[in-house]
Amino acid sequence: MLSVQSTRSFGLGIASGAALYVGAVLGPGVLLLPALAAQAAGPASVLAWAGLLAASLAIAATFAALGVRHPVAGGAAAYVREAYGRVPAAVTGWWFYAGVLGGAPAVWLIGGFYVAHLTGGGRAVAVAAAAAMMVAVLGANARGLQATARMQLGLATLLAVLLLVAVASALPSAHAANWTPFAPHGWLAVGTAANLLMLSFVGWEAVAHLAGDFADPRRQLPRAMLAAFAIVAVLYLGLAVTTVAVLGGAQGSTVPLADLMQRGLGGAASALTAGAAVLLTVGTTNAYVAGATRLAGSLAEAGSMPRWMGRPRAPLAAIAAASTAILGLLAAGLVEVDPLVRAISACFVAVYVAATAAGVRLLDGRLRGAAALSLALVVAILAFSGPYVLAPAAVALLAGAFVRARAGGLALPHAEVCTDGIRSIREPRRGAVGGRR
Repeated sequence: MLSVQSTRSFGLGIASGAALYVGAVLGPGVLLLPALAAQAAGPASVLAWAGLLAASLAIAATFAALGVRHPVAGGAAAYVREAYGRVPAAVTGWWFYAGVLGGAPAVWLIGGFYVAHLTGGGRAVAVAAAAAMMVAVLGANARGLQATARMQLGLATLLAVLLLVAVASALPSAHAANWTPFAPHGWLAVGTAANLLMLSFVGWEAVAHLAGDFADPRRQLPRAMLAAFAIVAVLYLGLAVTTVAVLGGAQGSTVPLADLMQRGLGGAASALTAGAAVLLTVGTTNAYVAGATRLAGSLAEAGSMPRWMGRPRAPLAAIAAASTAILGLLAAGLVEVDPLVRAISACFVAVYVAATAAGVRLLDGRLRGAAALSLALVVAILAFSGPYVLAPAAVALLAGAFVRARAGGLALPHAEVCTDGIRSIREPRRGAVGGRR
């Protein structure tokens, strides 16, 4: 049982946990993907949204069940270790951490471009906005999980209100004619729309790394997940229906959320959409950075990452250094956003493949069925990664080589260090209580 002091330092509640979930799932794609899906499948794109919501419920349930069974900082890596052993667990952890290292600066810059576009600024404005978001997220995480959770709760609340305002204000401008023909490009186009929309449905794994920070994960984690799923379902379906009903196919629109707000709010739309871009970007990266720092500390204690990564705030410092360097390369045009995002996405999908495969082995009954369904889905998604599947393959080779070198006697005194470390790590230098409940 956690002491009062430990709970105050590290305890997450249902509201803050749900906020972290919402921030992890909702991302900058909400600003564009509803229109892209409508262009691909017409009004039938709402079926893709509904289908992916059903599939994401299975994925979310799988991660929540694993989080309850293994409430540890190692998250997905801990699940994979329990099911398949040390090396696959290390590879899974490295995939997630690599995804955050490369993905966070790319997402910050994407958010910055939205701000620059909607405020009439140029590339310098985009870079400045990205740097400001980076400082905000890293600063919140440096102050600890409690500050991160409070920040996330505020961001998620503001974001939900803003998206609901966009939907409610635009609906009076809906036209019944926009719903016909319902499937102008054929029913197979619904699958194309679903493939486009998948980037809006990842994020359920991020909070798994923080499961051990709930005061009562068995009761609170599933409730936080269900509350977050309900919020995400309402927002996504509302945006999907409103985009079709108000904008039709939204042909040529690069800022459909701004278009929706323009219909209902007039001149204030640009500023509000820029605000939404910032909230979506900061909210997503805030949740991922929080999870990645806990994961890296756990892997370092287990001997699956360099020992110095187990020091307080060392994983966060590594993210800060890598983000600054990558953001500089992106700003200079030496690295393009699109290939970087696709490579990072492949790493995250690989995490899903490993974790859901672990769920098939560790869970039972209906939860095992949910894990099997989730595994089939993410394997299909990974197959669409094309040449970018080389990114997780390269990370896997690097992680495997490191762990095997450590196991060969360079650092680990005995194998049990890995098992105990990945299960019980709670950042002991800060006073958290470890051990399985």
